[in-house]
Amino acid sequence: MSSLVCHIGIGSNLGDALQNCKDAIESISRLSAVEIIQSSSFYKTEPVGDIKQGHFINAVVEIKTELPATELLKALQKIEKQMGRERSIKGGPRIIDLDIIFYGQEIIREKGLTVPHPEMHKRRFVVEPLNEIASYFIHPVFGVSVRGLKERLDDTKSVEKIGLEIA
Repeated sequence: MSSLVCHIGIGSNLGDALQNCKDAIESISRLSAVEIIQSSSFYKTEPVGDIKQGHFINAVVEIKTELPATELLKALQKIEKQMGRERSIKGGPRIIDLDIIFYGQEIIREKGLTVPHPEMHKRRFVVEPLNEIASYFIHPVFGVSVRGLKERLDDTKSVEKIGLEIA
């Protein structure tokens, strides 16, 4: 299989959230058949949903991988588990969250895996960092660039760049 360019969303709001995100990126960089191309800045973001919780730190990394999408997902879930992620409250606080936003231009609808991420275009905390590193990437379902998604965004939640690019 040839390699694909993929985008991974990263978020944390428990413990040292910034360090958790940095540790997750480091773990992703150590995966076999994965190469990090670039990382966005980190962003302090207001949580979405009705659950009362602290702000998140979010980022996006662009990778090149030869892993099939399901294998990439398993590898990301293994990193989450190793970092102490517990899946108790949907949308609740988490030590780390790793989501496949785009897997090349593929559209995947399988049990446990939907790519492109089905909510990404509605979430400023994903679109802002993604736009920073992949503004011209075309959403394979909507046929719109990430920049175009950002221009159409209704989400008014606070997303503040805190800098600290790592790669």
